[in-house]
Amino acid sequence: MSLLLQISDTHFGTEQAPVVDALTKLARQQRPDLIVLSGDITQRARPAQFRAARAFVDSLGAPVLAVPGNHDIALFDLWARLRRPYARYSAAFGVDLEPLHRSPDLLVLGVNTTRPWRHKHGEISGQQVDHVAQLLAGAEAAQLRVVVVHQPVAVTRVEDLSNRLRGHAAALERWAEAGADLIMGGHIHLPYVMPLQGLARPLWAVQAGTAVSSRLRMGVPNSVNLLRWGADSAPGCCRIEQWDFSLDAQAFLRAKLIEVRPARA
Repeated sequence: MSLLLQISDTHFGTEQAPVVDALTKLARQQRPDLIVLSGDITQRARPAQFRAARAFVDSLGAPVLAVPGNHDIALFDLWARLRRPYARYSAAFGVDLEPLHRSPDLLVLGVNTTRPWRHKHGEISGQQVDHVAQLLAGAEAAQLRVVVVHQPVAVTRVEDLSNRLRGHAAALERWAEAGADLIMGGHIHLPYVMPLQGLARPLWAVQAGTAVSSRLRMGVPNSVNLLRWGADSAPGCCRIEQWDFSLDAQAFLRAKLIEVRPARA
């Protein structure tokens, strides 16, 4: 079995120490095979914020696949934003903005949906869509196929329609045909699992809330997602668990479990 921990929108610079400590304990208890950071790792892309984020990630004791979010590009330093937008991110998390993780159970593909000329909205190009589709087409049947973006590909509220990833419709159609199972995202600080309709095969959006930041939304607590795939007790089933931070317990507790069954030919 493989265990994946999705952490999003940490916004280091606004992190809460008790929540950081609780998430560190959760990761050490659960021992994930892979940690996915789905963007907005820092609040203002400052070097000290990236250093704090890197130190936190290193303390979790698992490999990390990270993609940048719009907050990970300097907002007020225009020279850095236009000339070297990812320099600070790359110093902390590597120069590969679209990393890939392969194991017998997992194929996880990171996609950079940020654009230096956009303040917050995400975008995906036809070239990116094609590249991801080619990688998905080469997946093994045993692998859970996950694409990681920052901005959501589907939303639950009308108010969030403007936050959807630009180009999401064409991407979802192509990726479903190529065999994707899950599209992970963040950005709007609301956790949910949502089936995507009208595609060639079953596909789900898996959104994470804000992991450790004080920038909570709509009364939703800090939360992360744990995904379990390949268990002998549940073959072909992906168990998606939402874990919320409890003020009373000062710990992350499992709040929700959703089981999905990816299609296999």
